[in-house]
Amino acid sequence: MMRKVKRVKYIHEGKYVAEVDVEVLIDDEAWSPYLTIEDAYKLDDVREALRRGDLSAAAEKARVYTLLPVAI
Repeated sequence: MMRKVKRVKYIHEGKYVAEVDVEVLIDDEAWSPYLTIEDAYKLDDVREALRRGDLSAAAEKARVYTLLPVAI
């Protein structure tokens, strides 16, 4: 029996982090959990957009945040 579970995956590139909503497939008879091919491509697209510095393209598929160092 296969079921889908919604998860959030985080992608860190440089000073940015993207929160990407994906569906994880869980199957008792296969290697699981795993992503759908569409969600795997979505993660790749967001990572590539962050590497290029194209925040608007990344923001179309994810929530994008800037990382700031903490002074202690």
